[in-house]
Amino acid sequence: MSLEDLRGELPAYAKDLKLNLGSLANETVLDDQKKWGAYLASAHGAANPAVVKAIESEVADKLSEEAAEAARAAAAIMGMNNVYYRFTHLASNKDYRNLPAKLRMNIIGKPGVEKADFELWSLAVSAINGCGMCVDSHEAELKKAGVTTEQIQAAVRIASVVNAVSKVMQAEEGR
Repeated sequence: MSLEDLRGELPAYAKDLKLNLGSLANETVLDDQKKWGAYLASAHGAANPAVVKAIESEVADKLSEEAAEAARAAAAIMGMNNVYYRFTHLASNKDYRNLPAKLRMNIIGKPGVEKADFELWSLAVSAINGCGMCVDSHEAELKKAGVTTEQIQAAVRIASVVNAVSKVMQAEEGR
């Protein structure tokens, strides 16, 4: 299944998602690695099998294996970090913020791609998972690396559409 096939599977009520999925594939503010890595990380972050399959197929000839693995790793590590750091931020007891996480996060230091690309994909997944603390942290790193506001917005736009498509596909399974 390709991205085009996925668009064809969306019901009529999700027409805006179909249009956005297609237009974001033609996004030019991001280079191809950043763009397709954001698609892949977001698909894994949203975790709908049909969406993951379609986007994995779409990026197969667009990302190196190292970049694809790094995008998957961004989704995996954010699946853990977004829960942990959202908890430390939301808990009334602020002592949790001062405790060491004691969670392995080695991939963040050596992602196998440019640090900025990994940070961008991590930010996209953090937006899906709703961790404001992580979004702020990744955005600060991206700004230090010279990534523009428009590029960050593009990655989050991709994440928002991939997440919504994943929700629709999941809901359609129940109909």
